[in-house]
Amino acid sequence: MRLSDLPRRTAAIVLSVDDSTPNDPIARRLRELGFVPGEAVQIITYGPFGKDPLVAQVGSTRFALRRAEAARVTVQPEGARTGKTADAVNQASTA
Repeated sequence: MRLSDLPRRTAAIVLSVDDSTPNDPIARRLRELGFVPGEAVQIITYGPFGKDPLVAQVGSTRFALRRAEAARVTVQPEGARTGKTADAVNQASTA
């Protein structure tokens, strides 16, 4: 599931941030801000028109993101975790 599709106030875990091009500056910046595998994330609120921008909380920090930026972040809602997802988080965090 993409962060941009996550329902408001649903706890999730970051699985990955997708690079659209090699050495993608937006994906790199998202990782620098804390969107890293295994990190807790949730959508706090959406903008008034077209749900853009949205406010995402990573840990205790909140960020305003465009939907296109949030769509680069793959998440797993916490209630839907499976063994495969946990393995993916563990592998990504050890890489």
